[in-house]
Amino acid sequence: MSASSPVRCKRLLRLLKKQQLEAMLVSNPVNVSYLTGFTGEDSLLILTKDRSILLSDSRFETQIQEECPELEADIRTSGQSLYQALSKLISKLNLSGIGFEASETSFAMWQQLDSDLKNISLVPTRGLVEELRQVKDAGEIAELREAIEQAEKGFAVLQASLVPDMTEQEAANELEHTMRRFGAKGASFDTIVAVGTRAALPHARPTSRKLGEAGFVLIDWGAVNQTGYHSDLTRVLWTGRLSSKLTKVYNVTLEAQQKAIAAVRPGISCREVDRIARSIIENAGYGKKFGHGLGHGIGRDIHEGPRVSPGSETILEPGMVITIEPGIYLPEWGGVRIEDDVLVTKEGYEVLTSVPKELEISRWG
Repeated sequence: MSASSPVRCKRLLRLLKKQQLEAMLVSNPVNVSYLTGFTGEDSLLILTKDRSILLSDSRFETQIQEECPELEADIRTSGQSLYQALSKLISKLNLSGIGFEASETSFAMWQQLDSDLKNISLVPTRGLVEELRQVKDAGEIAELREAIEQAEKGFAVLQASLVPDMTEQEAANELEHTMRRFGAKGASFDTIVAVGTRAALPHARPTSRKLGEAGFVLIDWGAVNQTGYHSDLTRVLWTGRLSSKLTKVYNVTLEAQQKAIAAVRPGISCREVDRIARSIIENAGYGKKFGHGLGHGIGRDIHEGPRVSPGSETILEPGMVITIEPGIYLPEWGGVRIEDDVLVTKEGYEVLTSVPKELEISRWG
């Protein structure tokens, strides 16, 4: 296991104790990796106060020894189904009950376990590991910095190569390819490149529309590094005449983002950070044109806790890393979204992303 894995398992055991659970079945592969350091798939973790057991198969036997040699492994045989091996393993542990991840456990698995484990109570749990993942340790923050660096280097190369005849899809492909050249495992999500009116779609998919067909383009992108940590950024580039409307919408969005970032600190609620940005957009008359939350946590998943939205009661803590991404979307005209990745520090915040946001015309490469 990685140096941080035993610490994470102990933290989870404390949460289990609060819920009066003596053991936990972890089936979400991202959570399994977070707790063990194992990067393979089709494997389950059983955690008790005395043991951490990874149930896997022979394909990963060597990988488990390399990635987490101190972890106890139970390797099922080729003729044994995962459900059968899991039931057999749990039966040996002398448990009266075990928690399972309700959102990650299929009905078929639950049904099989419920049938096989007559004297063991199966207790659904929700978000226990995800709660731990909200606060990043120093190693995770370093991984996020690397993913951000890969995304920013890729974007710099793309910016220098933009030409009017390049399509949205070609720009997205080029950006993803370039991020890999800088060491990324791939893109954090399907890259968004949206020209002109298409920027009014928050999750626009790249098309054959050419960048030179309108005066601006919105690009939302991120890199996932080799260990699975994600970055997430959005910028709007101007490729033609800078209109007064574009200037106004951009400046309102930028002010909302800057004021929200400035408010980030330990002890403030996510709801309050969202309110600060949203009130600026509302006061400018665009309140109904900002329909999504202000941001979200990033880490091993591109969207994870905490949520930064009007309904989020989560209190920010040092080590949380969130996006701040206000947007204004005007159908038949276009949209502006500005997004950065922000670390909550002991004193306040640190903006981890560094792509310039100045209001200026982007020159073609």
